[in-house]
Amino acid sequence: MDAVRLILASRRALAGSGETLVILAEVWQAQALAQAVGSRLAVSGPPELRGEALGLTELAGRGCGVPAVPDLDPGDPRAARLTELDDIRQTLLCLDVLLGEAGIALVGVASAAPDEATYWQCVEAIDAADESRDRVREMLRKLAAREEALPEREAG
Repeated sequence: MDAVRLILASRRALAGSGETLVILAEVWQAQALAQAVGSRLAVSGPPELRGEALGLTELAGRGCGVPAVPDLDPGDPRAARLTELDDIRQTLLCLDVLLGEAGIALVGVASAAPDEATYWQCVEAIDAADESRDRVREMLRKLAAREEALPEREAG
């Protein structure tokens, strides 16, 4: 399945989640998807993006440590269904929004956390989502610079 479709499905699922465990599971799904996109770009994306993509993979992996996520069957992660990454720019734009929404959802969970350990785990996951967004935005910047340079190279 195309990355953009998976990201949009994750956004809808996160928006529709209400109870804490469902929110945490959807945040985990979002981070796993960011990790998968980062891995794909690190291996086969444009060379200019590979360093940031590898960083995204590592950061999103750290974000997958969200507390109290229910056991998921191996077939459950949306990220496992990622087969295509057709439009890199659109994928990164959508991923940026998803990670922002995941961070906001985590703020809500952290503010209502039943214990200090859950609170701090949420704070770490918020940091991971925020840093992941920074990587995504840097890739978007590099992609724009690359696209801007293409007409210059073709003219020269």
